[in-house]
Amino acid sequence: MIKKEFLFCLLIFCSCGEEEQQPKPVQWDIHKSTEMNKELAVEESINIDLYFAQHENWDVKQTGTGLRYVILKKTDGAIPKPGMDAKTQYTISLLDGTEVYKTDPDELDIFRVDKSEMESGIHEGIKLMRVGEKAKLVFPSHLAHGLVGDLDKIPPLSPLVVDIELIEIE
Repeated sequence: MIKKEFLFCLLIFCSCGEEEQQPKPVQWDIHKSTEMNKELAVEESINIDLYFAQHENWDVKQTGTGLRYVILKKTDGAIPKPGMDAKTQYTISLLDGTEVYKTDPDELDIFRVDKSEMESGIHEGIKLMRVGEKAKLVFPSHLAHGLVGDLDKIPPLSPLVVDIELIEIE
């Protein structure tokens, strides 16, 4: 009987110890989020700068949103306006050169400027071009697919390189 009482007391004694500590939930605030976004933007900007450093002879321009572009073939064609249909040929790649999307050689991609679901970087870039021009647009992830990518070929937080030709506008 003493053994049973001893075991019972030992069990109660052991179970009376400290309660298991639960991890505290992460406290997230707007300041942490803002700082993280700033760091990501700086890192992307550095990677884009390194991309263009490989092509020193390009006349690279940058917009206020972070879009960088080079007009590779210049013309004096018409400039697209919001609401117009732009007929284009393009190749979309990651900064490392991995091709993710491309229009078929025999087809044109047609989208309405500022009115379609095309990446906002392409909308911004196409308005800087003239009909007949070829350009290279490089834009940070916030002008493309942002934090989640496209859930297919474009990973999260990926700057994109778009080689684009503006064939026609209507």
